[in-house]
Amino acid sequence: MSELQYLEVERHGAVALVRLNRPEVLNALCMGLMQEMAEVFAQLEADESVAVIVLTGNDKAFAAGADIAEMKEVSYQYMLEDGGLTRHCDTISNFKKPVIAAVAGYALGGGCELAMMCDFIIAAENARFGQPEITIGTIPGFGGSQRLTGLVGKSKAMDMCLTGRMMDAAEAERSGLVSRVEPIDAYLDVALQAAATIAGFSRPVVAMAKEVVELALETPLTQGIKSERQLFKATFALDDQKEGMAAFVEKRKPDFKHR
Repeated sequence: MSELQYLEVERHGAVALVRLNRPEVLNALCMGLMQEMAEVFAQLEADESVAVIVLTGNDKAFAAGADIAEMKEVSYQYMLEDGGLTRHCDTISNFKKPVIAAVAGYALGGGCELAMMCDFIIAAENARFGQPEITIGTIPGFGGSQRLTGLVGKSKAMDMCLTGRMMDAAEAERSGLVSRVEPIDAYLDVALQAAATIAGFSRPVVAMAKEVVELALETPLTQGIKSERQLFKATFALDDQKEGMAAFVEKRKPDFKHR
């Protein structure tokens, strides 16, 4: 992997830890960072030794939003032709492998949207989430209004998008925005442990599980159930299904071969 300016990447076995690295501006999302993220995630997608990604920032901020100093002079014409930050905003949502967001401190605006693109969020107790774009004369542009409404419901999404208020970690967990809240000194380890657990399962089955949960947000119930049933049946064509069930009956740990 080439030298990185805005990200740091560490390997923990089959887990890749990707860390946003602009601490001087609370990891604000600039165009260079988004471009670099697109390139890094493309490499991780192609790397067969990587099973799961954990995306994080630091203890003060996951990402405090877009880099407003960079965006403030951008024209409407430029946004139409180039897309600006939105050009790479589907990098994570289109990523096929599981991605866990480990969030501490501020996850605001584009930072909140980036976390919501991940498959689930493990938050530190000091995490703060929000879509404050309205306070600077704009609206969410990375899918925040849509994903937030799907996760927390219309009322809370309207509240956050229209007032710009922040949601603390406890409220975020109650509302379904995050899956777990952990102490500040443990949240990243918990995320890495969750990633390692996922990495130990059959990779084709993990991909199927991810797909069917995503379908629940995007398709009618009857179609989602039909698709789930088809994929459930498809697992029976896998060696890993035979191994997993045999290991259960024989009371041993399964040895998945990812096929």
